[in-house]
Amino acid sequence: MSALRPETGVPSPSSPPELDAALAAGGLVAAKGTTPQAGPGEEDELIRVRWVMPEGFFELPMEADTIEELADQMMDLSRRVLPEGSADMQLEWAIMCMASYDMLYEAGVQYSAFVMTEVDETRCTAHVNVSLIDLVDDALDRPAAAIAAALRALELGEVQEFRLPCGPAVSCVGTRQAVVDKSITPSGVDEPFWTSFIQVQVPLSNGTAVVLEMSTPTPEGWEVFSQMFAGVAKSLRLYDEVGRPVVMAG
Repeated sequence: MSALRPETGVPSPSSPPELDAALAAGGLVAAKGTTPQAGPGEEDELIRVRWVMPEGFFELPMEADTIEELADQMMDLSRRVLPEGSADMQLEWAIMCMASYDMLYEAGVQYSAFVMTEVDETRCTAHVNVSLIDLVDDALDRPAAAIAAALRALELGEVQEFRLPCGPAVSCVGTRQAVVDKSITPSGVDEPFWTSFIQVQVPLSNGTAVVLEMSTPTPEGWEVFSQMFAGVAKSLRLYDEVGRPVVMAG
Protein backbone atom coordinates (compact mmCIF):
# COMPACT_ATOMS: atom_id res chain seq x y z
CA MET A 1 0.00 0.00 0.00
CA SER A 2 1.27 3.43 -0.87
CA ALA A 3 1.95 5.97 1.87
CA LEU A 4 -0.59 8.68 2.41
CA ARG A 5 0.14 11.95 0.70
CA PRO A 6 -2.50 14.68 1.14
CA GLU A 7 -2.61 17.19 -1.68
CA THR A 8 -2.16 20.97 -1.61
CA GLY A 9 -5.06 21.29 -4.02
CA VAL A 10 -8.19 19.34 -4.84
CA PRO A 11 -10.09 19.02 -8.14
CA SER A 12 -13.41 20.82 -8.44
CA PRO A 13 -16.27 19.58 -10.64
CA SER A 14 -14.90 21.82 -13.40
CA SER A 15 -11.28 20.70 -13.08
CA PRO A 16 -9.65 19.57 -16.33
CA PRO A 17 -9.05 15.78 -16.64
CA GLU A 18 -5.28 16.22 -16.51
CA LEU A 19 -5.54 17.89 -13.10
CA ASP A 20 -7.80 15.13 -11.80
CA ALA A 21 -5.33 12.52 -13.02
CA ALA A 22 -2.37 14.33 -11.47
CA LEU A 23 -4.05 14.52 -8.09
CA ALA A 24 -5.02 10.85 -8.29
CA ALA A 25 -1.47 9.59 -8.90
CA GLY A 26 0.00 7.84 -5.85
CA GLY A 27 -1.46 8.22 -2.38
CA LEU A 28 -3.61 5.92 -0.29
CA VAL A 29 -4.87 2.88 -2.19
CA ALA A 30 -7.96 1.28 -0.66
CA ALA A 31 -8.49 -2.42 -1.36
CA LYS A 32 -10.36 -5.09 0.57
CA GLY A 33 -8.01 -6.96 2.88
CA THR A 34 -5.24 -4.32 2.92
CA THR A 35 -5.84 -2.95 6.42
CA PRO A 36 -3.26 -4.04 9.04
CA GLN A 37 -5.62 -6.36 10.93
CA ALA A 38 -7.52 -7.74 7.94
CA GLY A 39 -7.10 -11.00 6.11
CA PRO A 40 -7.41 -11.51 2.35
CA GLY A 41 -10.70 -10.35 0.89
CA GLU A 42 -12.66 -11.19 -2.24
CA GLU A 43 -12.93 -7.66 -3.56
CA ASP A 44 -10.04 -6.42 -5.68
CA GLU A 45 -11.29 -3.00 -6.76
CA LEU A 46 -8.64 -0.36 -6.05
CA ILE A 47 -9.74 3.12 -5.03
CA ARG A 48 -7.30 5.99 -4.58
CA VAL A 49 -8.13 8.42 -1.79
CA ARG A 50 -6.99 12.06 -1.75
CA TRP A 51 -7.70 14.99 0.54
CA VAL A 52 -6.35 18.45 1.37
CA MET A 53 -4.59 19.36 4.62
CA PRO A 54 -4.39 23.00 5.74
CA GLU A 55 -1.03 24.70 6.06
CA GLY A 56 0.72 24.51 9.42
CA PHE A 57 0.33 20.77 10.03
CA PHE A 58 3.32 18.60 10.83
CA GLU A 59 3.16 15.05 9.43
CA LEU A 60 4.41 12.16 11.55
CA PRO A 61 6.79 9.89 9.59
CA MET A 62 4.99 6.69 8.58
CA GLU A 63 7.31 5.12 5.99
CA ALA A 64 10.38 4.10 8.00
CA ASP A 65 11.63 0.57 7.35
CA THR A 66 13.53 0.25 10.65
CA ILE A 67 13.28 1.67 14.16
CA GLU A 68 16.58 3.47 13.59
CA GLU A 69 15.22 5.16 10.47
CA LEU A 70 12.07 6.14 12.33
CA ALA A 71 14.15 7.62 15.18
CA ASP A 72 16.18 9.69 12.70
CA GLN A 73 13.02 10.95 10.96
CA MET A 74 11.41 11.78 14.30
CA MET A 75 14.45 13.77 15.42
CA ASP A 76 14.33 15.72 12.14
CA LEU A 77 10.68 16.47 12.84
CA SER A 78 11.38 17.54 16.44
CA ARG A 79 13.94 20.07 15.20
CA ARG A 80 11.30 21.59 12.90
CA VAL A 81 8.64 21.60 15.59
CA LEU A 82 10.97 22.95 18.31
CA PRO A 83 13.60 24.93 16.38
CA GLU A 84 14.57 26.97 19.44
CA GLY A 85 14.42 24.08 21.90
CA SER A 86 17.47 22.49 23.44
CA ALA A 87 18.77 19.15 22.18
CA ASP A 88 17.42 17.45 25.32
CA MET A 89 13.98 19.01 24.78
CA GLN A 90 13.93 17.88 21.15
CA LEU A 91 14.96 14.36 22.15
CA GLU A 92 12.28 14.12 24.86
CA TRP A 93 9.64 15.30 22.40
CA ALA A 94 10.73 12.72 19.81
CA ILE A 95 10.62 9.92 22.39
CA MET A 96 7.15 10.98 23.51
CA CYS A 97 5.86 10.87 19.94
CA MET A 98 7.46 7.50 19.20
CA ALA A 99 5.73 6.06 22.27
CA SER A 100 2.40 6.53 20.47
CA TYR A 101 3.28 4.48 17.39
CA ASP A 102 2.06 1.15 18.78
CA MET A 103 -1.34 2.74 19.38
CA LEU A 104 -1.38 4.24 15.87
CA TYR A 105 -0.54 0.88 14.31
CA GLU A 106 -3.16 -0.98 16.33
CA ALA A 107 -5.75 1.55 15.17
CA GLY A 108 -4.73 1.07 11.52
CA VAL A 109 -3.62 4.69 11.17
CA GLN A 110 -1.70 5.29 7.95
CA TYR A 111 -1.49 9.06 8.03
CA SER A 112 -1.11 11.25 11.11
CA ALA A 113 -0.48 14.97 11.44
CA PHE A 114 -0.82 17.63 14.10
CA VAL A 115 -0.96 21.40 14.41
CA MET A 116 -0.11 23.79 17.23
CA THR A 117 -1.54 27.31 17.35
CA GLU A 118 -2.86 29.96 19.69
CA VAL A 119 -6.60 30.57 20.11
CA ASP A 120 -7.59 33.50 22.30
CA GLU A 121 -4.05 33.55 23.74
CA THR A 122 -4.28 29.85 24.68
CA ARG A 123 -1.85 27.34 23.21
CA CYS A 124 -3.92 24.70 21.44
CA THR A 125 -3.16 21.53 19.50
CA ALA A 126 -5.08 19.09 17.34
CA HIS A 127 -4.33 15.79 15.60
CA VAL A 128 -5.73 14.44 12.35
CA ASN A 129 -5.48 10.71 11.63
CA VAL A 130 -6.56 8.83 8.52
CA SER A 131 -6.98 5.06 8.35
CA LEU A 132 -8.65 2.31 6.33
CA ILE A 133 -10.88 -0.38 7.78
CA ASP A 134 -12.55 -3.43 6.26
CA LEU A 135 -16.34 -3.51 6.55
CA VAL A 136 -18.04 -6.66 7.79
CA ASP A 137 -20.03 -8.54 5.16
CA ASP A 138 -23.36 -7.73 6.84
CA ALA A 139 -22.67 -4.01 6.29
CA LEU A 140 -22.08 -4.14 2.54
CA ASP A 141 -25.71 -3.70 1.39
CA ARG A 142 -26.23 -0.39 3.24
CA PRO A 143 -22.77 0.49 4.57
CA ALA A 144 -23.46 4.04 5.78
CA ALA A 145 -26.52 2.94 7.75
CA ALA A 146 -24.60 -0.03 9.17
CA ILE A 147 -21.71 2.19 10.27
CA ALA A 148 -24.11 4.64 11.89
CA ALA A 149 -25.90 1.85 13.75
CA ALA A 150 -22.62 0.39 15.00
CA LEU A 151 -21.40 3.77 16.25
CA ARG A 152 -24.69 4.46 18.02
CA ALA A 153 -24.51 1.06 19.70
CA LEU A 154 -21.05 1.93 21.02
CA GLU A 155 -22.42 5.20 22.47
CA LEU A 156 -19.30 7.08 21.47
CA GLY A 157 -21.07 10.37 20.80
CA GLU A 158 -23.54 12.09 18.49
CA VAL A 159 -23.86 10.15 15.23
CA GLN A 160 -25.18 11.55 11.96
CA GLU A 161 -25.43 10.33 8.37
CA PHE A 162 -24.70 12.95 5.74
CA ARG A 163 -23.25 13.31 2.27
CA LEU A 164 -19.85 14.50 1.09
CA PRO A 165 -18.96 15.34 -2.53
CA CYS A 166 -17.40 11.85 -2.79
CA GLY A 167 -20.46 10.01 -1.44
CA PRO A 168 -22.35 9.01 1.74
CA ALA A 169 -20.58 9.46 5.07
CA VAL A 170 -21.16 9.08 8.80
CA SER A 171 -19.91 11.43 11.50
CA CYS A 172 -19.47 10.87 15.22
CA VAL A 173 -18.77 13.77 17.60
CA GLY A 174 -17.89 13.11 21.22
CA THR A 175 -15.33 13.07 24.02
CA ARG A 176 -13.20 10.29 25.46
CA GLN A 177 -10.55 9.79 28.07
CA ALA A 178 -6.99 9.00 27.08
CA VAL A 179 -3.89 8.27 29.15
CA VAL A 180 -0.31 9.42 28.83
CA ASP A 181 1.86 6.43 29.68
CA LYS A 182 3.83 6.72 32.90
CA SER A 183 7.07 6.01 31.04
CA ILE A 184 6.99 9.49 29.48
CA THR A 185 5.27 11.59 32.19
CA PRO A 186 7.27 13.82 34.59
CA SER A 187 5.34 12.36 37.55
CA GLY A 188 6.21 8.76 36.67
CA VAL A 189 2.53 7.71 36.78
CA ASP A 190 -0.15 7.38 34.12
CA GLU A 191 -1.82 10.75 33.54
CA PRO A 192 -5.39 10.71 32.18
CA PHE A 193 -6.81 13.55 30.10
CA TRP A 194 -9.95 14.21 28.06
CA THR A 195 -10.06 14.80 24.33
CA SER A 196 -12.87 15.95 22.06
CA PHE A 197 -13.09 14.36 18.62
CA ILE A 198 -14.88 14.31 15.29
CA GLN A 199 -14.72 11.10 13.30
CA VAL A 200 -15.92 10.75 9.72
CA GLN A 201 -16.26 7.37 8.02
CA VAL A 202 -16.74 7.09 4.27
CA PRO A 203 -17.70 3.60 3.03
CA LEU A 204 -16.24 2.58 -0.31
CA SER A 205 -17.63 0.24 -2.95
CA ASN A 206 -14.85 -2.33 -2.45
CA GLY A 207 -15.86 -3.23 1.10
CA THR A 208 -13.54 -0.83 2.93
CA ALA A 209 -14.09 2.53 4.60
CA VAL A 210 -11.90 5.60 4.97
CA VAL A 211 -11.82 6.91 8.53
CA LEU A 212 -10.78 10.52 9.17
CA GLU A 213 -10.57 11.79 12.73
CA MET A 214 -9.68 15.07 14.37
CA SER A 215 -9.05 15.17 18.11
CA THR A 216 -7.96 17.90 20.49
CA PRO A 217 -7.30 18.02 24.24
CA THR A 218 -7.72 21.81 24.26
CA PRO A 219 -11.40 22.89 24.38
CA GLU A 220 -10.43 26.49 23.61
CA GLY A 221 -9.51 25.42 20.08
CA TRP A 222 -12.54 23.22 19.41
CA GLU A 223 -14.46 25.66 17.20
CA VAL A 224 -11.40 26.53 15.10
CA PHE A 225 -10.29 22.92 14.72
CA SER A 226 -13.76 21.55 13.99
CA GLN A 227 -14.26 24.09 11.20
CA MET A 228 -10.83 23.23 9.83
CA PHE A 229 -11.65 19.52 9.89
CA ALA A 230 -14.94 20.09 8.09
CA GLY A 231 -12.89 21.50 5.22
CA VAL A 232 -10.59 18.47 5.25
CA ALA A 233 -13.56 16.08 5.08
CA LYS A 234 -15.23 18.03 2.27
CA SER A 235 -11.98 17.91 0.27
CA LEU A 236 -11.93 14.09 0.19
CA ARG A 237 -11.86 12.79 -3.38
CA LEU A 238 -11.88 9.25 -4.79
CA TYR A 239 -10.37 7.89 -8.01
CA ASP A 240 -10.27 4.56 -9.79
CA GLU A 241 -7.11 2.74 -10.89
CA VAL A 242 -6.59 4.90 -13.97
CA GLY A 243 -7.21 8.21 -12.20
CA ARG A 244 -10.84 8.85 -13.08
CA PRO A 245 -12.90 10.57 -10.34
CA VAL A 246 -15.54 8.35 -8.77
CA VAL A 247 -18.44 9.07 -6.42
CA MET A 248 -19.84 6.38 -4.13
CA ALA A 249 -23.51 5.52 -4.65
CA GLY A 250 -26.10 5.80 -1.91
